[in-house]
Order: sequence, then C-alpha cells, then structure tokens
Amino acid sequence: MKDHGGVVGELVRGEWVEPSTGKRCGIPIDNIVIRETLDGAEAELVSALHAGQSLTVVSDPFTHEALGRRIFDALRKDGADVREFVWQTPSCSDHGVEEVRAGTRGRDALIAVGSGTVSDTVKYACWLDDRRYSVFPTSPMNAYTTSTASVAFDGFKQSITTRAAKGVFFDLDTLAKCPPRLISAAFADVICRTTAQVDWLLSHLLFDTDYVDTPYALLAIDEAEMMRRSPDLLTGDFEALAMLTRVAAIMGLGTTFTDTTHSGSMHEHMISHYIDMFAGDRHPRSSHGEQVGVTTITMSQLQNDMLSNETAPVLEPTTLPEDWLREHMDPAAVETMIAETRAKAIDGPTALRLNRKLDDEWPILREKLTDSLVPFKQLDTAMQGAGCQRTAGDLGLDADFYREAVSNARWIRDRFGMLDMAGDSGRLESFVTGLPT
Repeated sequence: MKDHGGVVGELVRGEWVEPSTGKRCGIPIDNIVIRETLDGAEAELVSALHAGQSLTVVSDPFTHEALGRRIFDALRKDGADVREFVWQTPSCSDHGVEEVRAGTRGRDALIAVGSGTVSDTVKYACWLDDRRYSVFPTSPMNAYTTSTASVAFDGFKQSITTRAAKGVFFDLDTLAKCPPRLISAAFADVICRTTAQVDWLLSHLLFDTDYVDTPYALLAIDEAEMMRRSPDLLTGDFEALAMLTRVAAIMGLGTTFTDTTHSGSMHEHMISHYIDMFAGDRHPRSSHGEQVGVTTITMSQLQNDMLSNETAPVLEPTTLPEDWLREHMDPAAVETMIAETRAKAIDGPTALRLNRKLDDEWPILREKLTDSLVPFKQLDTAMQGAGCQRTAGDLGLDADFYREAVSNARWIRDRFGMLDMAGDSGRLESFVTGLPT
C-alpha cells in the first residue's frame, strides 16, 4: 500500500534537513502513518508502540461507527487487553476531561479515535494521569500531532502544553468518507497559516519577540499545490487528501519547533475563540475549523488592506475599554482578558518608538510581511474550491455580533498582531464597518 507520508515520514525518521540551518529535525511522535487504508494493520501499529499495555479505545458515537469499532475489534482479535469507552456527550472542557478520566481509570494507555474534541480531551486526560496515547483520526485536522490541547475552563478556552501522541495513524479511505463539511473545515483550519504567520512576524519585527521559520519551510512543500487542487478534496482524490493531511500534520507539529502555538494560531483564532466564548444563544454551532476559515478570510482582508498602504500606520497608546468589557463580558473571563491585553498594550513612549521605526522602515517591513502573505483573491478562490464557509452569514452568525467579535477579539490574548496595529492606528473601526454579511 502506497505510503503518503512524504516529508512527515522524514521527520519521524529524523532525516529532514532544515534549509536555513542545515540541521536535521526530528519530532517527539514515534510514528505518523498516512496510507490509503490501514485496514488490517491497526493492531500491528498499536502493539509496536503500546506492547503489553492495557488499552481503552476512546471514541464518540459517530467516530465509533466510522473507525472505532474496527480498531477495537482488531486489537481484541490480536489478543490485546482492550476495552471501549464510547463517549456519548463529547466536550473538550474541564468537565469533559474528568468524564474521560473516570471512564478510562486504571488503564495504561488510551487510543483516541476521531475528532479534535476526542483527541484533545484524551491528550489532556493522559497528561494529568501520566499516561500515553495514540490517535486514529477520522478527519484531516491539525489537532492530532500537536502537543497542546485547547480546553475550556469555565467557558474560557486555554491552550495547554501537554505531551505528544506516541503514534498518529491516518487512514485516507476513512478520511475520504467523512462528511464533506469536515474536509472543508480541515482545509480552512490549515490555510490560516498565511494570516498567523503575518501576525507572528509582525510582532517579531516590531517587538523582537521569538519567531521561528521551520514550520513554514515545511508547510511550503505542499501548501501551494494543495491550494491549487482544493476542489479535488471533495471528490475523494487520495493525492489531494494526502496533501491536506500532510499539511495538517505539520501544522500540528509547529509547536514542536516553536514551543508555542503562535505559528498557526494568532488573531484569526482569537476571533473564533471570541465567538465560542461570548456568542451564547447566538452561537451557530459551527465547528472550530469552519469558524477559523471565516476568520482567516477576515484577517486576510485586513492584512492585505493594511499592507497595501504605502503610508505607514501611526500608532496611538492602546485604549483598553475595561468598563465596557466588565459590563458586557462573562465575569469569569473578563479579568483574564484585561490582564492579557495589559501585557501587550502600547503606552506613550512605546508608541513614539514604534512610530519612528515604522516611519523609517515601513517599505522594508511591508515587503517582509507581504512575502508571507497569500493574496486575498488567491486565498478566497482556494477556499471556495474546497467548499469552505467564507462569511459570518455562511456560518449562520449574526452580522452585528461578528463585527463585535472582530472589534474585540484582540483583547483575548497577549498576542500582538494586525488587529492590534489596526486598532491602535484608528483603522479597525472602518474596516469592521465594511465587513460583508
């Protein structure tokens, strides 16, 4: 059976050479497999990493039917000490994590089957219990290879550093059969590379914050061709789907090279988090990837607009609307938001220093940032080809609330990006007003 791992396999073997340093790069995951089918190989893959361990296969009702039952049966037939935990009400939250811990107590290792919700919950549960785990994805998302878990505590999402999986095993035949909506969402969730990179690079150029090129060098291997072939993703084309899967795997591995989620999660993710945290009854029940696709479109528009201007923005000290936030936001989240924003807020002296830098270096800064940017029309065309939702209306989200989310998402985390530059230069309000509905 053809191996579709490509550069991912090189990383597993420690053979990939970083172009700018000439150093070989490895990863903490022992094995990542991308094949057209894993049928008949499940037990061998698991036993190579979890020999002699008691196992529980964790899935939800949908992923159990898609793949979980098959894996459980294969392991049981192979003689493994294996149980099933079919999680009826999956939720990647503090309560959900405790539910999985209770349902798998006393087992040596867990085998997660399914979505990012199942994977992240198993990831964090195993971290708390000092257990190991492997994953069989049922959609081509980027959550499976990352060592961080996005968990909601009292409604406030936090990205928690945990431990990477022992193995991640992608069955392309299973992925091709997942709902087209999930494939579109997976594409949307990885195409945010462009906006996340621009935001992170902007922070680095202005404040000399840490910045690492390695994940972007890896993503560049497949990204352009994946975008060109985006319409093929919904036809079951294994080659196109393998490209998306490799890009998703590398997106998740970004934390391995950077020790942070910044390489693939900046202001586009903060807008999505705002929706999840504060939409309440207005929430459209869209998935994370779907939301990130729409917010990536928004951030791409903003970044392209800001960088098309030959005149450098003029920054003012950050005006943090503390009273408004306390009046309108969840009390459990607002003080954390205020503290996060204060950590990156621009004061008077900093504004003067940055404005001198922008005035002197804007052409150079623009060029560096634009080199990392995908032109908006190209991005929008690729997302349309992949069937992605592209506006707040596509999500079923109230237009006024979406404008609120774009206006206020910058207060969620201490991550400086284009929302901050636009907001502190007085350009964000007019941009938000003109957002399509």
